[in-house]
Parts: sequence; structure tokens; C-alpha cells
Amino acid sequence: MEQKTKLKTRLKEGEKVQGADIVCECLLRHGVRTIFGYPGGANIPIYDALYKYPELHHILVRHEQGAAHAAEGYAWANGIPGICFATSGPGATNLVTGLADAMLDSVPLVCITGQVPSPLLGTDAFQETDVLGVTLAVTKHNYLVTKAEDIAPSLYEAFYLASHGRPGPVLVDITKDAQTAYAEFHIPLPKKHLEGRVRLQATPKEVEKIVSMLNSAVRPLIIAGHGMLLSGDGKTLLQIAEKQDIPVTLTQLGLSTIPSTHRLFMGMPGMHGNVAANRAPNEADVILAVGMRFHDRVTGNVAKYAQQAKIIHIDIDPSELGKNVKPTLGVVGDAKMVLEQILPKLSKRRNPQWLKRFHQWKREETEKVYKKELHAPHLKSAQVIAEISRQTKNKATIVADVGQNQMYAARYYTFNDYNTHITSGGLGTMGFALPAGMGVKSADSNREVWIVIGDGGIQMTIQELATIVQEKLEVKIALLNNNFLGMVRQWQELFYKGNYSEVKLKNPNFQKLCDGFGIPSLKAKTFKETREAISKARKKRGPFLVEFVVEAEENVFPMIPAGAGIADMIVSPKDK
Repeated sequence: MEQKTKLKTRLKEGEKVQGADIVCECLLRHGVRTIFGYPGGANIPIYDALYKYPELHHILVRHEQGAAHAAEGYAWANGIPGICFATSGPGATNLVTGLADAMLDSVPLVCITGQVPSPLLGTDAFQETDVLGVTLAVTKHNYLVTKAEDIAPSLYEAFYLASHGRPGPVLVDITKDAQTAYAEFHIPLPKKHLEGRVRLQATPKEVEKIVSMLNSAVRPLIIAGHGMLLSGDGKTLLQIAEKQDIPVTLTQLGLSTIPSTHRLFMGMPGMHGNVAANRAPNEADVILAVGMRFHDRVTGNVAKYAQQAKIIHIDIDPSELGKNVKPTLGVVGDAKMVLEQILPKLSKRRNPQWLKRFHQWKREETEKVYKKELHAPHLKSAQVIAEISRQTKNKATIVADVGQNQMYAARYYTFNDYNTHITSGGLGTMGFALPAGMGVKSADSNREVWIVIGDGGIQMTIQELATIVQEKLEVKIALLNNNFLGMVRQWQELFYKGNYSEVKLKNPNFQKLCDGFGIPSLKAKTFKETREAISKARKKRGPFLVEFVVEAEENVFPMIPAGAGIADMIVSPKDK
């Protein structure tokens, strides 16, 4: 994790200072050490105050969307809210995609934006935007602060809301006059109206019901999602699975909760998930779903999903229970705490026949998919990811972008260390991985970080290569280049009669671009070159980009067609 310097506060209780100083002092007192941002006219007083706070390391991104995604990566790696700054108008609106991404994936952020002076609000002043109205749907909460004395209470509440209950982004919009006005600094009193509103544990009756259902199950199945990872504990989940021989599947955002090599790990469910993980829900008699939301990419057609199973759904957000799939038993609570409640009450059992079924499914996928992908004569994305996994000994942190590259990263990297898979799940934001990867590395310099990204995605946030260089961040970038928008092209090939409409990319020379940014790079077209390039990238200090020229029209399998049920999964092209 990031090294934290000893807290050295600047302000005394009751001291009269400018609002901008209060902003920096609040951040310092909340343990903030890194901020991602971009200055402008409406937040320049905060940047002036920041000059007096050397403990607060500011990373100057090249686009505000990059600030939000970098803050997401930082929060994901560190487990504390990521912080970003932006000015008013376009600066604030450029954060919106990152806010929406964090909202859907439950990532804690505190975003502080400057706003035009309060007398100008509502006048269509230069760079004025109704930031509260714009961000209302993509934040847990947002604030408009027009008085300096309201800055500290709003920020303290923002940090609480961002990290308590289901995490998420909170935005604090501060007018320029509030930043420059003077007010007494006071540490806000605890927000009594907020405390105790989040239910963390199951009731004794709910615990008994869960235990009874699992103890009597013949074909139990665990599906764990990002909420399990956010709880900070994969060990309890694994103890429950091992105690009763329950196969475990992890959603895309839940990957790396338990080791991929564990005997009970059965893969990732979903549109491009594993055969065993997708077939099991329709054969299980009891499903323990923890910290996952039955996303449409996991369930396929909900009407065809696990109709025979009794479902136990545990989630800290009560709005998720029954929203997509109606559970037999819905329990509001923290994933780790509820599992700790039920663990000692479970009977010890073995289930060889049920596990045998999973091994049959795994063998089928190995024969139909894995062997063909990993031993193809031309370079495939699967080979690249598997080789990165081998050379890093399954211990790197993979920050994956969106598209085919994302699915290859999830399917072919072996995640043996906790919390080492980071991606944009709910929103599916192309361009996420480059800034998010630099956020991860900023949070934890000891991690080996590999950014896996496609040729389409990298061009959406490519300007952040300059930030990576300026900050001397040692991230490695695996650019999977097929000269297509690969995922859309795959759908067009399979379901739209091969009409490749606006998916062919005329790409730049990525090596020359890297030269311009000052980043060393290599290009690999064969598997031999791939092995050598990965090795060289890992040995080189600082950032490094490897462009892997993969098969242009490769497809990710298995896949579930849109609108189909999980039973309609296409395992390989021959099954279509």
C-alpha cells in the first residue's frame, strides 16, 4: 500500500481561515495522500491552498475522466475513497462517466469540484453547469456548498457516505466565493442521523434458515460478487466452501476473491463465462449468492435462470434483493459478517458426485476452447494473457479494459492473490484501464501492474500516457491490437450476417506514439516474440508498452447470445 506520512495537521480548532484551506485540512485529516485532478478558474483557490500541503500529492491528469478512473483504481487497490478535483462546467461534466462507472461498481470516491461564485449561480455564467442536477443519478449523494463554514461538515459527511454501506461516489461542488471566504475551522461532530442506518448482520432466525438450507442441500452452489471482495475477506467464503465441499463461482467483479487454482473454484459465470459456472445454476438445488446483484450479463434471460433452485441472497444494499431475481431468502448484511455468523453452525460434508459434474464441464471447455486457443498457430489474445500469467507467477494485478480484451483477461489470467483483478463491470467503460491502472500503482507501488487494453479502448484515454511518464509510474501495458472494435465485430459476425459496420480501425503507429510520450515499447506478432517482449517489459524499470498484434477476427467463446438463457450458451463455434 501507499506509504502514509505521519499526520501533521495545519489548522487548530476554531482557527479562522479560507474555505480552500479547510478543504485541504479535511482531506489531510481523512488520511488522504493522493489526489487526481485538473485545475481551472473555479477551483484555483483550492490549488493555491494545496501548495501549502506537501503531504497531499497531486497527480495532474490530462483529462478529468482520467482523474475519476484513476481515483477508482486507487480506491479499489487501497480500500479507501479515491479523491479527484475538477473545475466547474466542462471540468465537472468530464467526471460524469467516471462517477457513473464508480456508482455501478460500488467504488468509493469523493469528488470535489469548483463552481462559479454563488451570486452567478443560475445566470449561465462562464463555465457554469448545474453539477448537482447533472450528477444526481450517478452519485450516492451530492452537495452544493456556498458558504465556507459548510465545507468541513459536507466533506466529513461525504467521506462517511462514500465508504459506509454500499460504497460509491459522492460529489461536493464548492462555489469559488466559499473557497475564498473566511470561516472558523471546526471538526464536525459525528453525524448521528447517519449512524446505525446500515444493517451489517443477519438476524438469528435468518442465520438458522441459511444453515438449514445449506445443510440439507444436495447440489449447493456459491456465487460471489464484488460485494464479497469489498468486504475484505475471501477466507471466510473459502472456509464455508471447504467445510461443505461447495463449488464456488465468482462474477467478473468478484474474481480474485479466492485463488483461481483452488479445487473448488469453478470459474466465472456470464455472457463469456466458463461452462461449469454457467451450467451449474440450472442444476443446483440451493444457491448461496453473496455480494452480487444477478446482473443481466450473469443470468442471461432471467425467466430461464435457476428456476429449480432455492436462492439465498446476501447483500448490504436492500434494494438489490429481489430486484432482478427473486430469492427464497433475502438477507441484508455485510458479506463477511453474515458468513462469519453461519460458518460455525454448518455441518461438515463431502459431495463427490456433485463435484464430479463440474469436472466433466471443465473437461468439455478444455477440449473445445482452451486447447484450441492456447495452441493456435497464429497469435491469439488468450496466449498473451496466459503467458503474462505464467511469467508473473499469477501474482500481478490485472487492470482490464472493456471488450474482448477484458474477457480474455478474466478467462486466461490465473488470479491467485487477493484483489488483483480490476475492471469496469457495470458501465463497461472503454478507456477505463489506462487511468485506473495508474491509480492502482499510485496506491500500491509494490504491485506489479499490467494494464490489458484493446486498440480501440487505449485511444479513448491515451493522453494519460503523459501522466504515467510524469509520475514515473512503473505500469506495464499489454495492448491487444486486432485493428477492430473486436467485441462489436464478433457480434456483427455471429448475429448480423457479418455486416462489419464501422468497426474497422485505422490505427496510429503505437511505437511512434510511445516514443513521443517517452515510453519504451515493443511489438510482438508471434508467440516467440510475445514471450521475449513480456520478459523485457518486466525487466525494464518504469512504464513499458507491448503491442501484441493478435488474430484480427478472433472470437471469445463460450458466449451467451443476448436475450438467451444460460442453457443456450454457445461453447465453441461448432455449437452455433
